[in-house]
This record gives sequence, C-alpha cells and structure tokens, in this order.
Amino acid sequence: MTNAIGDTEFNDALFLIGTNTTENHPVIATLMKRAQRNGAKILVADPRRIEMAQRADRYLQIKPGSNIALINAMCHVIVRDGLTDQAFIKAQTEDFEELAEFLKDYPPERMASVVGVRAEEIEAAAHLYAEADCAGIYYAMGITQHSTGTHGVMALSNLALLTGNIGKAHAGINPLRGQNNVQGACDMGCLPADFPGYQKVLKPEIREFFEKAWERPLSGKVGLTLSEVLHAITEDQVRMLWVFGENPAVSDPDTNHVLHALDHCEFLVVSDLFLTETAEYADVVLPAASFAEKDGTFTNTERRIQRIRRAVSPRGESRPDWQVFLNICQRLGMPKEYPDAKSVFEEIAQVTPSYRGVSYERIESVGLQWPCPKKDHPGTSFLHGTRIARGRGLFVPVDYAPPMEVPDAAYPYVLTTGRVLYQYHTMSMTGKTPALNELTGDAYVEVSCETASRYNLKNGDRLRLRSRRGETTAAVRITDILEDDVLFMPFHFAQGANMLTNTALDAIAKIPELKVCTVSIEKEVS
Repeated sequence: MTNAIGDTEFNDALFLIGTNTTENHPVIATLMKRAQRNGAKILVADPRRIEMAQRADRYLQIKPGSNIALINAMCHVIVRDGLTDQAFIKAQTEDFEELAEFLKDYPPERMASVVGVRAEEIEAAAHLYAEADCAGIYYAMGITQHSTGTHGVMALSNLALLTGNIGKAHAGINPLRGQNNVQGACDMGCLPADFPGYQKVLKPEIREFFEKAWERPLSGKVGLTLSEVLHAITEDQVRMLWVFGENPAVSDPDTNHVLHALDHCEFLVVSDLFLTETAEYADVVLPAASFAEKDGTFTNTERRIQRIRRAVSPRGESRPDWQVFLNICQRLGMPKEYPDAKSVFEEIAQVTPSYRGVSYERIESVGLQWPCPKKDHPGTSFLHGTRIARGRGLFVPVDYAPPMEVPDAAYPYVLTTGRVLYQYHTMSMTGKTPALNELTGDAYVEVSCETASRYNLKNGDRLRLRSRRGETTAAVRITDILEDDVLFMPFHFAQGANMLTNTALDAIAKIPELKVCTVSIEKEVS
C-alpha cells in the first residue's frame, strides 16, 4: 500500500476494484464503512454484487476481465471534463500529453459494451473519484490475476496521477495483500528477479554488493516464478522442488497439470504444518513451526514491520524455517552462523536500504513502516510524499485486451473465482475446524437465477463444470448478485475451481489468469 491502513477511515472517496474486502480483508472493510459514515463516497467495480457493492454510492457490475477498459474510460472522462490536477501533473509527472492523446480512443460510449455498464455510469464513477479531495484506490487479485494484470495496475497508476492522489495522506494506490507476510516475503527477495529490498539481480553493482555481504559469487540469472517452475519440471529443466508454506496442488491453476508436475518431480520436499495435498506427493516432508512457535517479524500490507514472538515451543521435531534453511546452507558449504532470529533481522537491516533504520528494539511494541532508512527515521506513513520515488510519475498508455478465453459455443459461461470469509487459502488449517466447515459447506458454484431456470437447477443440485483443462462438480447456489453469463466458485476446495482455471500468464509479472476462464455446465442427474 502506498498509504497506511489507518488512512482508509479518512478518505473522501474510495474506489474498490477487484477486491471483495469484507470477506478477504474484514478489518480494513470496517474502516471503509467508518469512512462512509464520516461522509466518504464509495465506488465499487466488480462482477459480483458483493457486500461493499450493496453499500456503495455507485456500483459498476463490470464484465470479468474488463478492468483496463473501465479505468481507461474513466481517465478519458477526467481529461475530457477538466478534472485533472494540472499543478500536480506539471510538477510531478511526465508524458501526460501522450496519455491524453491515447485516451481519446477510450470514450465511455465506446467502452460501455466492453465493460458491461452504461456510458453514463462510467462518467458518474469518474466524477465521483476525481472530484474528491483525497481519493484512495483499493485493489486485490481481481486486478492482478489476469493475463493483463500488470497493465491493470499501470492503468490505476494513471488514474491516481491524473488526479494528484499520490504522495499525500488519505489517498494513494493500495493493493491489499492476501496473507499476513506476503509483503514481507516480497521485501526479502522472494521474487525471481530481486535481491532483498527489490534490488535487481541483473544489476552488476547490486550483485557485487551482495557478493561482498555474503562472501559468495552470485548468479546474475533471473529465476522462474512458481507457474514457470511447474512447467519446467514437466520439461525436465527443474528436477528438485522445495515447497514451504504453500499448497499449489489446490491454489494453482489447472490442477491436473500441477499434479502431473508434482508427480513427475525427481525430488520434492514439502515443509508444512499439516500433510497438505501437495505434501502427499513429497519424497520428504519436514514438520514446520507455526507463527506461535517462532520469533521473527512479519511485514503487513501497509509495509509495517512487526515483531512476532514465540508463545509455545515447537511441537515434536518441528523447527522454524530459518533454522532449516541455515542447516541446509551449512551442509552446502556456507559456514554461516545465526544464533537467533534477531541476528537474521540484523543482517536484513544491513543489506536492505528500506529496512536499514529498523531494529528489534524500535519495533518492540509498535511496528515501523518502511522505508525507514536511518535509526532516527520515524518510518513512512505514505509513499512519494516529498517526490515521486523515480523522480517523476510516469504516465503509461496501456491498451485493453480481452481475456485469453472468451465465451463460445463449446464453453459459453465465464467462471471467476475468489475467497470466502470463513476459510483461509487452501483450508490446510481452517478446513480442520468443524464450525467453519459448517458455515462454509462443501465446494459450491454460484449461478444466476436466469441460469438456474434455464437448466432447471435448485439450491443443492450438483452441477458439472468443464473447461479446456479439466472438470469438476459442485453444489449449486442460486444468487441474484451475478450476471446471467457469469459463474463464481471459491478456490479453497481441493479438486475444485482450479481444476478449470487458466494457466495463461501475464507477460510481465508471470501471474496466471485465475480470474477468468470459460466453462460449460451440465446438471448432474442422480
């Protein structure tokens, strides 16, 4: 997030796109509701009429995969109607003229059929956002899990830059992370092109710095993302895989392909708390320690570095991941010693500029938001406050492109996926709680009233869904929150939605297009 979670309560306008916040981030959703009570306007764009859509001052029920078309059309209206922040644009941005010319091809009248809403609704949405003094954008995987996900984020950047909603409190562009330390994992270099602190592997001076710090020569080769690794296993280009705290057998697209890769892998190691669906394919399973059984830090979605403290001792032979990694490094010939988690963090602060001013002592009671470059720095509530980090905010024209699959005679329905409030990720923990399972039920598919009538479906009937990659069955839930040609399934369940989803990747970030695939449906007759 460019801004702090606490800023949310004080936005004048909130634009929610690709996020079902009440179910995925309920604490932040509470602040959004408070903001509305304080007088803020809420704009929601989503294929489902989710809870926040029902509360919204304006709701756009867009077609799955049409995000960029909508955002570009809103930007067109903002430029056309003189709603831009010209002082900010002149002082802080570049290439505005190129973007303004590009946006001429995106009038709302032309984009209405692509997005699935009337042109007047797009115009009203643009005015709601642009006329607010402090407007915050909030998005999640409904923006990023597309073959054009990176361009979707760039389009949102254009929207914020046009209106000067970057570099100030109670505004910004705020991606909502899905788990408690996703931000921290990225900060630590768990991206194939980055060292810790987003320092690029391809830059010789960066590699030289880390070679000195770690006293080892380092490769300048960019690695693979998980989706690419699984494909590389099937091509015998990757022979060993170590999975920790992840369950791709349920969470990744095209389950049949994932299971084939796991089965084909020459040596598979899984570190986890439980025997997950992925661990069932492992040659070695290492028992991991839970958050309550280890010391360290998590960095949350607002960039806040926070202490976690061991409450109970690890059970049985389980150990914190860092101890296991250290043992492996030592056996591979790197005689490094870290007596405790604190010593690991001290090295993190030394090699990561945005963490350099952080210490255990400083985050003993309250965490710090990075960047925190010096010991006396208070942390950074919102980014780009003094100036845009790259010098000037860059306007980037990004064309709309349809999803990789569009409905046809063989696969006439669009399936989109998401989460539910009562289950967490692949249910490896929450699925063991009977009360939560009772609230959620088994795998289900939401269908519109019109679709239910067409196929003579009632609640609880079994529906068979097929895509170009596989098939599955699920219980029917009839709803009035979807358009007639759209279906929704939560992804938490094994042998569920991801049996169907598409492995097509975003060309830049290599994220799969999990949010849109086409399917056929058939009522199962008992």
